[in-house]
Amino acid sequence: MLRLISVRTLSPVKTVSKQTPLDGDADLTALLLAWRAGDAGAFDHVMTAVYTDLRRMAHRHLRNERPDHTLGTTGLVHEAYFRLVDQNRIQWADRSHFFTVAAHAMRRILVDYARRLRTEKRGGAAGRVSLTDAMVAAEERADTLCALDEALNELGEIGERLKQVVECRFFAGLTEQETADVLGVTERTVRRDWIKAKGWLHRALSKP
Repeated sequence: MLRLISVRTLSPVKTVSKQTPLDGDADLTALLLAWRAGDAGAFDHVMTAVYTDLRRMAHRHLRNERPDHTLGTTGLVHEAYFRLVDQNRIQWADRSHFFTVAAHAMRRILVDYARRLRTEKRGGAAGRVSLTDAMVAAEERADTLCALDEALNELGEIGERLKQVVECRFFAGLTEQETADVLGVTERTVRRDWIKAKGWLHRALSKP
């Protein structure tokens, strides 16, 4: 069984605070809409407003990574910045929607790094005789992250909303109400999907 993530007890971590340098959610939403309308400078204001929250989210994502990961908290935020800056075509709804997209970007960045590590392990390291404990741990973490990503993709084939609920609740740290608003469903639906998704992922990741 993959050990890094206990999916049965998977619980969202409050990565997004309600305090920003702006007056409130409406101001951030206005900036997102201005960015969508072509105001390139609005994105910089968005990033300034949410930078602390993004660092908190990045720290949450990196918590299960090896201590010497190439990307630290700041590095992951900056990588996410470059992925988000080209997303001005998204029909932004509100700040919860923004953080969902940001969380997805961070997860994709870490999965890409993990897959690169696995490729190097299987190809470029063919002549290596022994592994240090640190190297073994890094490779186990990469395998686990890739396995989780593959399981999430399979879950998405069963029900795309189930996958979206996991991304919103666990990776973005949104509440049930925020997740419901982003997905356009009721809190009850989110709660039911969340339980179903956790159960499915636990079974998928527990397979030998």
